[in-house]
Amino acid sequence: MWPAVSAPIIPGAEPYSAAGDRRGALVLHGFTGNPQSMRGLALALAAAGLTVELPLLPGHGTEVADMVPTRWEDWAAAAEAAYADLASRCEAVAIVGLSMGGTLGVWLAEQHPEVAGLVLVNPLVVPPAPDTVAFIDALIEGGDELAPGVGSDIALEGAVEAAYAELPLRAVRSLFAGAQQVAAGLGAVACPVLLFSSRNDHVVDPVSGDRVAEGVAGPVERVMLERSFHVATLDFDKDEIESRTVAFVRGVLAPTGA
Repeated sequence: MWPAVSAPIIPGAEPYSAAGDRRGALVLHGFTGNPQSMRGLALALAAAGLTVELPLLPGHGTEVADMVPTRWEDWAAAAEAAYADLASRCEAVAIVGLSMGGTLGVWLAEQHPEVAGLVLVNPLVVPPAPDTVAFIDALIEGGDELAPGVGSDIALEGAVEAAYAELPLRAVRSLFAGAQQVAAGLGAVACPVLLFSSRNDHVVDPVSGDRVAEGVAGPVERVMLERSFHVATLDFDKDEIESRTVAFVRGVLAPTGA
């Protein structure tokens, strides 16, 4: 079910699937990242007996040239397909997302009121300030397609995210447009939400977390991360994120037989 790529997958960036019981967890990685940043969470959920899908989103996990032509619609379509496949095999599904994966998770919950719960780690729903967007537009108009990347925003020494070293500019503009669409529909999210927010995030302003907490209709449990930066799933708080996520997902998904 995964989309074809034109370059070899980066070692460790492969999609992950685990066959468990009829409780499902869809795990989504971030922009320019890949499943490596979310594998620990996916493995923890699989160890709890759940059926887990961690897809490799279009353009990611190979080389940045594969990502340049991709847009929000491509990542959303892949997330929708993965959700539909998982939901067809499970009685209920929770969604876990980091950064853009969180954006996609919220979007899916807006489209599918049956989603049982959301776990969001530093999700993007509020695009950067207008002057930052204008700067990106100026780079594009000047002929630039790439800028320095935003991966590996991690406080823990030695921890590395296997993200692209460059940022595809037209793709990120498309992501901002998608985030605006998601922000406008937050009121449609009625399921419980577990929201992790890093106080020191150099990629996504924590105001996005504020918007989620204020805008969704369902109950929100917000956990402020004091030690981790943006890629908190690989940072100091990764163990807490994994344990809290497993407990939350177990809580929102009714126990079922295999």
